[in-house]
Amino acid sequence: MARVFKSLDEFKASVGEEIGVSDWHTIDQAQINAFADATGDHQWIHVDVEAAKNGPFGGPIAHGYLTLSLLPMFGEQIYEVQGLAFGMNYGANKLRFPSTVPVDSRVRGVATLKETNEIPIGTQVIINFVIEIEGSDKPALVAEVVYVMAAAS
Repeated sequence: MARVFKSLDEFKASVGEEIGVSDWHTIDQAQINAFADATGDHQWIHVDVEAAKNGPFGGPIAHGYLTLSLLPMFGEQIYEVQGLAFGMNYGANKLRFPSTVPVDSRVRGVATLKETNEIPIGTQVIINFVIEIEGSDKPALVAEVVYVMAAAS
């Protein structure tokens, strides 16, 4: 269940805190194939199950950018900021994929509010996301992502 912040000011007061952890999500071959179709990235290591069995990871792995694309879903599960006029993606300062995600792995997101900065159109919010792989010591993704949020007037 998402942690609810009643206002942008309440959210900003949480700088430095882990703001939450998402549910586990299984990345199956169907999702990998759908992502390949959506992006045009049909590299064999992702979509050719038989060839991937003989590859370096013993089976298909999820695209790194598929893992990254789960952040909006995990974000909705982790936190909600009420009273916003808008919120939007602004970019990423840092992005790494320390470990591959084998097909049928369960992953979840962990979010920490790193910092906030006032800018002309609202508040720039920097969140550190870590996507963990169940049973693995190394995360699938470590990202410092940037959003812009503005309180409703």
